[in-house]
Amino acid sequence: MELIILDRDGVINEDSDDYIKSPLEWQPIPGSIQAIARLNHAGYRVVVVTNQSGIGRGLFDIETLGKIHEKMCLHLEEAGASVESIFYCPHTPDDHCDCRKPKTGLFLDIETRLGKSLDGVYSVGDSLRDLEASVAVGATPVLVKTGKGMRTLESQSPILEHTLQFNDLYSFVDKLLSGKLSAS
Repeated sequence: MELIILDRDGVINEDSDDYIKSPLEWQPIPGSIQAIARLNHAGYRVVVVTNQSGIGRGLFDIETLGKIHEKMCLHLEEAGASVESIFYCPHTPDDHCDCRKPKTGLFLDIETRLGKSLDGVYSVGDSLRDLEASVAVGATPVLVKTGKGMRTLESQSPILEHTLQFNDLYSFVDKLLSGKLSAS
């Protein structure tokens, strides 16, 4: 069974520069839930990797994060979809942890827990730090233009030269499942 790694904010749900701090603020990007359902039905394992520094900043607590993820999972369930695991970093950049993207701690945790190398695994994000973490573990970076994706394109980072780019998660999944991308 193949694995796909997804960032949360800006890939699955609408993003906010003020953080997603409550279940009410969590709103799926059109087509994202259906895209995950399509991946599941095609035999892909889907995991979420997300920086959630709002916890470290005191904007919301872990219980609230759990409720946000519960809402996401209910939307997925209604569409016949699921994510296998949600890996999150609660730290701020000032904490200098190993799990906050672009560092690779969460990705290495996936390898350990799932017993699978991430070499070549598609990793979908909307920010430069998502792409940098993906490349650092040998995953194949995919940029979506939702969330902060357009800002990421404006960065003109050299990493973008080797990054697959799509309008949104649904268009990436459509291309992948149509056989126009090779699965890792």
